[in-house]
Amino acid sequence: MAVLDQLTSQQAIDLENKYGAHNYHPLPVVLSKGEGVYVWDVEGKKYYDFLSAYSAVNQGHCHPKIVDAMTQQAQTLTLTSRAFYNDKLGEYEKFATELFGFDKLLPMNTGAEAVETALKLCRKWAYEVKGIEENKAQIVVCENNFHGRTTTIISFSNDPVARKNFGPFTNGFIKIEYDNLTALEETLKSDSDIAGFLVEPIQGEAGVYVPSEGYLASAKALCEKYNVLFIADEVQTGIARTGRMLAVDHENVKPDVLILGKALSGGAYPVSGVLANDSIMNVIKPGNHGSTFGGNPIAAAVAIAALNVVKDESLADNAEEMGQIFRRELASFALTNDLVESVRGKGLLNAILINDTEDSSTAWDICMKLRDNGLLAKPTHGNIIRFAPPLVINEEQLMDCISIIKKTIIEF
Repeated sequence: MAVLDQLTSQQAIDLENKYGAHNYHPLPVVLSKGEGVYVWDVEGKKYYDFLSAYSAVNQGHCHPKIVDAMTQQAQTLTLTSRAFYNDKLGEYEKFATELFGFDKLLPMNTGAEAVETALKLCRKWAYEVKGIEENKAQIVVCENNFHGRTTTIISFSNDPVARKNFGPFTNGFIKIEYDNLTALEETLKSDSDIAGFLVEPIQGEAGVYVPSEGYLASAKALCEKYNVLFIADEVQTGIARTGRMLAVDHENVKPDVLILGKALSGGAYPVSGVLANDSIMNVIKPGNHGSTFGGNPIAAAVAIAALNVVKDESLADNAEEMGQIFRRELASFALTNDLVESVRGKGLLNAILINDTEDSSTAWDICMKLRDNGLLAKPTHGNIIRFAPPLVINEEQLMDCISIIKKTIIEF
């Protein structure tokens, strides 16, 4: 351990490059500590974290209440598998279902696992409740979606990097344009074998695309009209990120199936889950689906603590307030700087569109300079920079960050 503690940033990067698969292209910064909105690299330099591990660290790095829950449970009981009951899972399931307003929770570990769970649940419901002929069910998805990288999920992606040389792909999905109600209704009307509509309330990975006001509510109404399950993927947008506990709450939409992950644990442990009412969830029987680690005692204890932090510290309200300040300040700045084409987002899930082509390095270069100036962010889709700090950020810290962003962009 003493040797590892003495690693320089370059040594740590070299180790990953030599011994790790090259399935990521990280910003060259090596982090060794985090607290609240801050992280530190191995040389001790301090940064604002403006990515929050893709919105997993909504509650801030190493929140003491979450860490305490995890360490206490880790010293008592870590894993039983689901071959036996444990004394934490039922408590967590009750807490989560009452908080989000559903009858049942199916616990998993990662966001992609939760999406796969929702797809299986939707199909089984289609055959056993809706009455679709077996192996005929279709699920409608949106273009430019991001729901994970499993084989099934990339089958309905249109990202060539995610798909190239990973076929053959899974059938049973229909892609339509995001934020297009006409396309949704035409599709639902034309095919009686449609079981569900899987949608991100905001397309985060695609560049923080916020749909038109009323889109989600109207889409839910169409799903009800055609007896199709409305499945909300809130892995990134949920748990107060957009200024409400769930992004669908902005339009008072109640999904038939809700997918959660990331900040469900505050970034301390892999925790995800799928929520639905009995009329849907009861199609799942023993042996149909599971996970050795899903619903383990540590996950249950951590998730309860993480959700309590969100409630007790009013993080949704803070995200709403800080997000309005951030967009107002950056939108005003964009009027005076040709490099920033637009600013968009909701709550503290925001992005700026850089006035350059998608294949340019400008957004990456800006992020490198932001790093030098003490703020960490990452481009998505070439010319878009996503900004998503921990929701515990206060106004003084936010204004400091806005100053760093403005200063950095002006330098370009």
